[in-house]
Formats: sequence, structure tokens, C-alpha cells
Amino acid sequence: MSTARINTSELLSPSQLAEVRERSNLRGIWLVLHAWGVIFGSMALFVWMPNPLTFLLAVMLIGARQLGLAILMHDGAHGNLTENPKLNMFLSQWLCAYPMGAETMAYRRYHLQHHMNTQQENDPDLILSAPFPITKKSFRRKMIRDLTGQTGYQQRKSQIMNALALGKQGMDMSAKDRALHYWNKLGRATLAQAILFAILAASGHWYLYFALWVLPLLTWHMAITRVRNIAEHAMVPDNDDPFRQARTTLASPLARAFIAPYWVNYHVEHHLLMWVPCYNLPKTRAYLIANGYGDKMESKKNYLEVLRMATSRPDDEDGPGKLVHNARRRVAGTFDEGFSSAN
Repeated sequence: MSTARINTSELLSPSQLAEVRERSNLRGIWLVLHAWGVIFGSMALFVWMPNPLTFLLAVMLIGARQLGLAILMHDGAHGNLTENPKLNMFLSQWLCAYPMGAETMAYRRYHLQHHMNTQQENDPDLILSAPFPITKKSFRRKMIRDLTGQTGYQQRKSQIMNALALGKQGMDMSAKDRALHYWNKLGRATLAQAILFAILAASGHWYLYFALWVLPLLTWHMAITRVRNIAEHAMVPDNDDPFRQARTTLASPLARAFIAPYWVNYHVEHHLLMWVPCYNLPKTRAYLIANGYGDKMESKKNYLEVLRMATSRPDDEDGPGKLVHNARRRVAGTFDEGFSSAN
């Protein structure tokens, strides 16, 4: 069954459409600089006042901005980050995707399949929402694995092994071909890691790369990515209704700082008009509500409300259940969200 389509001209007036689809080079540049500013600023805070509290705060802020870089890469994959296409791709690739071990065009190929087949059987992201609701015990186990780095380690391990062609398909590969395969998969991402390490080493604080880049990437970033995935499509009311096959979760300033950066929470609006830049999604929602669509859109007041719903299965039904998602296979080679080994 294919998902229903909506004529966007029926949602907003011509002037409203023109306003929300407008892209800005300066706004896109600012958002990328903001993400890196928060990352380096959080590191500087810990160096200035090294204690457990500032370390924990830095891990959470940096992990959230790492998700922010993925979100800005997502905007770049849609061509939404800036007005200039070359600038859009440069920012998306070198300052967002590669530092996160991702690749914009590979993500685009995958992600557009999600938009074309949202919540349908051939939606590649359906595996993220299919298991819910789950028990509180199951959710607690997932969070423990995320926050202790187990999920991130397994995903990155799988990514590197695939890039090195260490599976059956690479058994007869020469060293030269293996190196070329790695470069094509992760070479530029590795270069981005080396540059980041060199910057921190030049500052006299090389250890920050491991303590406040790798650690947040493998822990807090993984946990809030899971929360984001749950909020966007799990337990939506109607898989065939464009207004109700995705979810917008309202976010307080605190939630935006630590869980949902750069308007990622406006997911219904994004699916209705996927060419709208992330920075125009709040305005898009305001126009949709003003035009009478507010009651049609699936929305929740905060992430706690979504998580209560997601963990509503009784604990006495807790168990291993049916395997619906093999994370290590899913990330075979590129990134923890939205990539397959074919890309």
C-alpha cells in the first residue's frame, strides 16, 4: 500500500509557501558554526573548570550537537541547508557528515525511500518504529546499552569492519583493493577525525578527542537518537494519513538543548513539506495551524509523554520478543541511522 499524498498548495497560500521554502546561506552557515561553537565551548568549559559536573554537562551538550550535525546533514541531503547548492554540499559533507562518519549522498538515497514510503512495508525506517510499544524493562535495557556505549561500539565496529571488507565478500581482496574500499567508505570521514584530533592536540588538549568527542558520540548521542526515532514514528495513529503517520513533539528550551536540536521535533511538518529548511519549520507549523490543520496533525506535548506511550506494554510481557532490527547489519558500513551496505 502506498502512502497518501497531499498537494502542498492546499496546505499553505502561495505567499506562505514562498516564505517557508526560502533558504538562507547565512542561516545555514550560522547553524553549522553554532553546532561546532557549542561543541568546542563545552570542551573549553571543562578545561576551565574540570570537575564531574562540567564533564557530564559537556558530554550531554556535545552529544546533542552531534545529533545536531546529523540533523544539519539531513537538511543538506534535502538541499535545504543553504540557497547555494555547492555551499550546501560543502557544509553538509565536510562540517556535518564526515565528522559523524556519514556521507550526505548515501544518506540521501536511503532517506528519500523513507519519505516516499513512510510507514509502509517498504519503508526502510519501519524497523525503528515496529517494535513499539515495549515494556519499561526493555526500554531500560536499551538505555543502559546506549549510555554505556555498547550500542555505539557495535555500530561503529560494524561500520569499520565493512569499510575494511573484513566479511566473506572481502576474503580474496588484495591489500590495495582493501585500502581503496576503505577510502571509498570511510576515507574522508577518517580524515575529518584526524583533523579534529589535530585541532585539539594543537590546543594542548589531545585527550579531549577521546573524552569529549568519542565518548559523547558513543553514549549520549546514541541515547537521544533512540528517543528521537521513537518520537518521530513509533505508535503513530494512522500509517496511511500524512498528518498522522509522523509525529511532532513539542520541546522546551531544555529539551532543545539536550535532546532535540535544530527543530528536529517538527517531524509532521517536515514530512508534509520536506523541502522546507529546518529553521523554517516552526513558522510552517504556525501557518498550518492558522489554516485549520492543527487538529489533524499528530502532536505530543513533550518527550516524556511519548516515552510513556512507548513503554506502555506490561512488564509481565517482557521477553526477547521477535527480532525486527539487527543494528549491526543495518549500519553495515556508514552511519548509525539511515545507511545500508549497498550505499
